[in-house]
Amino acid sequence: MMLLDMNPDYFKIEFWETSLESTLETAKKLGIAGKETFTNPSFIIATGGIFIDGEKIIEGIMQGFGEPVNSPNREVTVFGGMAGDDLIAERPIVFTNGKNKDNAIVALIIDEDKIDVRGIATCGWKAIGTTKTVTKSEGNTVYTIDDKPALDMLMKYLGVEVKPDKDKDVVTFLNSWYYPLQLERENGDSVIRATRFANSKDRSLICTGSVPQGASVRFSLPPEFDAIETVVAECESIKDNAQQQAEALIMFSCVSRHLSFGALMKEEIDQVQKVWDAPMAGFFTYGEYGKSKIGTNEFHNNACCVVALKENNPRLSLRMTKKNNNMKAKIFFSY
Repeated sequence: MMLLDMNPDYFKIEFWETSLESTLETAKKLGIAGKETFTNPSFIIATGGIFIDGEKIIEGIMQGFGEPVNSPNREVTVFGGMAGDDLIAERPIVFTNGKNKDNAIVALIIDEDKIDVRGIATCGWKAIGTTKTVTKSEGNTVYTIDDKPALDMLMKYLGVEVKPDKDKDVVTFLNSWYYPLQLERENGDSVIRATRFANSKDRSLICTGSVPQGASVRFSLPPEFDAIETVVAECESIKDNAQQQAEALIMFSCVSRHLSFGALMKEEIDQVQKVWDAPMAGFFTYGEYGKSKIGTNEFHNNACCVVALKENNPRLSLRMTKKNNNMKAKIFFSY
């Protein structure tokens, strides 16, 4: 946990309960709330639950704010992560100010005219093989790829197995975190889509974000250890003269990175922290929200998302405190 002694005029905390059916509308309300609160807001968010579609969160906030999805304009900034529960995959929650819920969104809306908020989401998973087409999907469920059952395609090309459960059709598919889909965007960018669950009956894959029917995808392999160098280099790329130093850092790192890097995960965390040499907090996520390398707001998987905060007015101070009875803001992400 990280405590920030932030002027209460510079931020607002929102907590919204949601459901699978109302995710888009709830996120839209959050976008509207940000627009009505500040002229130039940033959103640092955490979402709970297992089946929430992260793509709908980004889409809703952008719609509520009044900006097209995948817009490269810097009128709104969104960063954050999906809450985790130590890979139990049952009921990760988010909380703030006496409220907690699994299917919910909690957001720290920051006035960017007062606090500079910048960051980047970067990955390192490498695409392999030829580009394939999602021939049947609905929301975040992929039924067929190149007209073949999606689960069978993943098992065939990557050699992964699904542990069957005689009592239920939909089972946790943790092995797939190592071998996610890379969803190719029309703008030339690509985002990762991890498959969290598999349906052994209809042979579909249930992803953490939407995968449009007709989308182009490629399979992926886990990153080499040079991916850490890539993450550090991309973090350095967002520094400029206006933010050579940050006063606080937040890292949203996919739990798949912890699984893949093992003991070297600490090296990635330490090297990212040294880019700004500022206090840092964060957690391992089930999905990440953040700007891609080309500046669009996206929902990611298997990514390292880093956010740097700095007060715009040099005469003021965004102070970190270990204990402060007059504490104004609390970074609330946990699992």
